[in-house]
Amino acid sequence: MNTLTLQPIKKISGEMHLPGSKSISNRVLLLAALAQGTSLVHNLLDSDDTRRMIEALQALDVGIEVLDVAAFKSSLDVKVEGKAGPLSTTAQELHLNLGLAGTAYRPLAAALCLGDGTFTLSGTSRMHERPIAHLVEGLEQLGADITYLENPGFPPLKIRGTGLTGGDVEISGSVSSQFLTSLLMSAPLADGPVKVKVVDTMVSRPYLDITMNLMRRFSAKVANPQDNIYAVQPGLYISPGKFLVEGDASNATYFLAAAALPGNKIRVHGIGENSIQGDLAFVETLKKMGASVTMAYDWIEVSGQALHGVDLDLNHIPDAAMTVAALALFATGPTRIRNIANWRVKETDRLDAMARELRKLGATVDEGPDSITIQPPDRIVGATIDTYGDHRMAMCFSLAALGEQEIAINNPEVVAKTFPNYFEVFESVCKR
Repeated sequence: MNTLTLQPIKKISGEMHLPGSKSISNRVLLLAALAQGTSLVHNLLDSDDTRRMIEALQALDVGIEVLDVAAFKSSLDVKVEGKAGPLSTTAQELHLNLGLAGTAYRPLAAALCLGDGTFTLSGTSRMHERPIAHLVEGLEQLGADITYLENPGFPPLKIRGTGLTGGDVEISGSVSSQFLTSLLMSAPLADGPVKVKVVDTMVSRPYLDITMNLMRRFSAKVANPQDNIYAVQPGLYISPGKFLVEGDASNATYFLAAAALPGNKIRVHGIGENSIQGDLAFVETLKKMGASVTMAYDWIEVSGQALHGVDLDLNHIPDAAMTVAALALFATGPTRIRNIANWRVKETDRLDAMARELRKLGATVDEGPDSITIQPPDRIVGATIDTYGDHRMAMCFSLAALGEQEIAINNPEVVAKTFPNYFEVFESVCKR
């Protein structure tokens, strides 16, 4: 097992450039593959998740060429030759292993229901523990032929391409927004109009805004939701030609959080006030905790101030909420983060994992079914942090080194999922 030891950090300052958003990158790759025309995608995130999507699309004979490594590490420029319709139109049989890449697995599961062919979709053991029943049930209402190969409701799946009919679908939104995202992205290539009704609470709603924004960029006719009903008209996706992927807002949170401590200051380039990503709302949480935030078109700057605890519903930004939990170590008074039950079905059970590791650092933690309350320690305790195969655990707990103690991170390479050179970039703004 590899371990990275972070020496105590006295100050964070400087500027950094963000690699492309994972959420946008994998959506754009699939949309470009389904579209008519050639797409030149700039600042595509180069990570395990996007590599899994690229490899799967190439196995499906989508023409994808890496043109160059972009100006900043962890980004690529790629050319995608669209299929102008379903990814497969022949009776082929193919096995695709998507690892732990949920942003590749779920949308591909829906897209492969279109056209022809038989496909086995597998992943890591943790992927096989992550529920997918709500997506499968929604697709089956449009005529999809999907079989669970092991445990009902979970991957791996066998999918037989039969096409998708139009019609009305009811789907649960209580576990993951990726299920609705996946269904919506395939809906324009169904045989008729599709109306999807969310029958309960929709978690992580801002991620659906990203999905609909990108679908429209590729000429899809998707209406704004009314009464929890999402309506999509049939039609081809059309490539916009060139597409610039904005910086990853979730990955920005670690640098912005570090800058929120007194005496620190960072400007993050590649994301700004017009971002389409929901995790931009993280800056509002920083303001509520006491930090000073300035935003422009393509950058965000945070200056540190004395921080205080907050009590917030962060269901809309579940990934960024993890960063809030880590930042709570440095606030005065308790921080309570509510309505985050979907943490339990991510790369690991994040509620349990965060509670365990925060306690190692001296915090008093109350873990509820869908909430976490953190009472910060008087002084952070040096510790070795376990990452549970979860990239965000590694990045979140790098912030603990700002507590004047040595912090060791087990399996730091898990950051390759979304930000392969994270620790190198983090080190570049650290002063010791």
